[in-house]
Amino acid sequence: MIQNYHGEKLVGILHDAGSMELAIVCHGFQSSKERIPMVNLAAALEKDGVTAFRFDFAGNGESDGSFQYGNYYREADDLRTVVQYFREKKYVIIAIVGHSKGGNVVLLYASKYNDVPTVVNISGRFNLARGIDGRLGKDFMQRIKQNGYIDVKNRRGEFEYRVTQKSLMDRLTTDTHAACLLIHQNCRVLTIHGSADKIVPVEDAFEFAKFTPNHEILHYRRS
Repeated sequence: MIQNYHGEKLVGILHDAGSMELAIVCHGFQSSKERIPMVNLAAALEKDGVTAFRFDFAGNGESDGSFQYGNYYREADDLRTVVQYFREKKYVIIAIVGHSKGGNVVLLYASKYNDVPTVVNISGRFNLARGIDGRLGKDFMQRIKQNGYIDVKNRRGEFEYRVTQKSLMDRLTTDTHAACLLIHQNCRVLTIHGSADKIVPVEDAFEFAKFTPNHEILHYRRS
């Protein structure tokens, strides 16, 4: 069992390729290890002879804890406990791979711990101040200052999650620019992004490239 620094159980699935070389796959916002991109990534790695582990961050999927908006560095610390768990079992971590918010998490991890050789950021968001009004509404800052929180509902009007002022500020104060500058030159970073992405603009991929020392972009013009 993998337990994070807060005593919460993190649940994951190992795709054992018979190799001690391991890639860790991280999901995105309000997602889980069972989403199709995570499953397909891990399966593709396994097919290529690389053992892969996909897991749920705390508060997501089958893992313990309550879902929190923001939580970028806390999720990076969840990833840290996963890395340490497998290192204790003599696996060699060759890459950490993150999709969407998970892309931000693997980059923050690299900036903080500098102990993995390869980071793959799939459709991560460079400017975390953007994209908030799409979920919270145009006047989100005024409403959250007034009420202290915003309850987000789905299209059927059903409650999905609560955004507190603290969790919103966690996102707004997470400095992606500064984090990228801290990633060591020896760490290879690959950003994969599609030009048809309607959630995170492909321009963000080029922002990552500007500030990350050892960076390559794989840009899909039709995705």
